[in-house]
Amino acid sequence: MDATGGPPPGRHNWFRGGPLSTYEAEALDALEKLGDEVPRAEIEPVWEDAMRTTWERDPVWLHGDVAVGNLLVRGGRLGAVIDFGSSGVGDPACDCVIAWTFLSGASRDRFRAELGVDAATWSRGRGWALWKAMITLVGHLERGAPEAALARRDIEHALADYAEERA
Repeated sequence: MDATGGPPPGRHNWFRGGPLSTYEAEALDALEKLGDEVPRAEIEPVWEDAMRTTWERDPVWLHGDVAVGNLLVRGGRLGAVIDFGSSGVGDPACDCVIAWTFLSGASRDRFRAELGVDAATWSRGRGWALWKAMITLVGHLERGAPEAALARRDIEHALADYAEERA
């Protein structure tokens, strides 16, 4: 679909579709705050890999918040995607995040194959997932929230995916 005239990344959509570097300082601050709670030596190369690339093509339409709560299932299959409040045009990497927050193994592999994204976009998507998981984990740990386990799981998924690519 032609993205001409579509809304570019900005505050209105939390910079979805913009460069991942928008959140680099926040990601590195979270990593510092997490200290020994996470494997820093494993996270740093994953983050650096994501930061090495940028979207250098024409902007494309993106949803901006492909998350479990925004997917409707009917008969065991995806029936609809809802909540387009973060939509815009730009880098589609942010729409890959669900690969690490919901999918695993063969389903993640199938998602990537069907999406048809290049390695750089996949890496930035993994970076978006890592950023979100780290900042979320900081908040959960500060409040003693049991949801910290989900953020830890997402970090583990991102790290394992990166390790599998390098193997």
